[in-house]
Amino acid sequence: MVSKLSVRVAGLHLEHPVMNASGILGATPEHIERLASYGFSAIVTKTITPQPREGNPPPIIVEIPNIGLLNAVGLANPGKNIVPKLVEVSKRLGKPIVISVGGSTPSEFLEVASIAEEAGADAIELNLSCPHAKGYGIEIGSDPYQSYEVVKTVANSVKIPTIAKLGLCDRIVEVASKVLEAGAKGLTLINTVRAMVIDVMTARPVLSNVFGGLSGPAIHPIAVRVVYEVYRELRPEIIGCGGVVDWVTAAELILAGARAVQVGTALMWKENIVYDVLIGLRRLIEHFGVRSIEDLVGYSHRV
Repeated sequence: MVSKLSVRVAGLHLEHPVMNASGILGATPEHIERLASYGFSAIVTKTITPQPREGNPPPIIVEIPNIGLLNAVGLANPGKNIVPKLVEVSKRLGKPIVISVGGSTPSEFLEVASIAEEAGADAIELNLSCPHAKGYGIEIGSDPYQSYEVVKTVANSVKIPTIAKLGLCDRIVEVASKVLEAGAKGLTLINTVRAMVIDVMTARPVLSNVFGGLSGPAIHPIAVRVVYEVYRELRPEIIGCGGVVDWVTAAELILAGARAVQVGTALMWKENIVYDVLIGLRRLIEHFGVRSIEDLVGYSHRV
């Protein structure tokens, strides 16, 4: 019997709608095991680039009480050779795995995506939204035409689903439309939001990179707005991401139009968050008297 919480999104069949967000763990086999132990329905790796990256020098993370986390890791990762090992562990644990892919050119994205497909990954998530790595992420993803070229290059070359992770920009609906046209099976909305913190005693930026990506509760209303707007205009398959800290924040993204959600920063505070979210979503299904969580996707557009 199909569970009331099972979902289909971007070619993935998941036992429930809660995944982890790329960037929190996911760069080593041990990380994959730890993420699986939290109960996520699918594992998303840290963003992998063709060559290893050391990222930015410290300080790279600042916790802002009651607001969230500011990070400027700079896409630090061990490079493409780790991908088969990550896939192997996830498969052994019976978890679908999504390889997050980064690059500065379409060919770099394709290089890692091809390795992911060959290794047996279930999908790839193209990071078109990192706000703190020069030449990567949002510098590509804020341009509809650069985004189109990256997604088209990858989607036309691999058979596993291609998901585009987009960030906050003034042309988000236009970018979303172009990547879907290019062959993306789904969208992850949104990534961290570019921000900064200044030490008032030294008058200097706290992060070595000056700017970082803000995650956590502070960006949740922005994520809800973006999911709502993109769903309203395009009706794509969306994975909602940004400030999910409990079942209510997860439900907001689903009601706005997301078929699944990702959890990132909240893992620092709640290792049992997946189970708490699922309990709440079951109650929400009963509250609205629907058959499954999929009946609530985009429900706010119909009431």
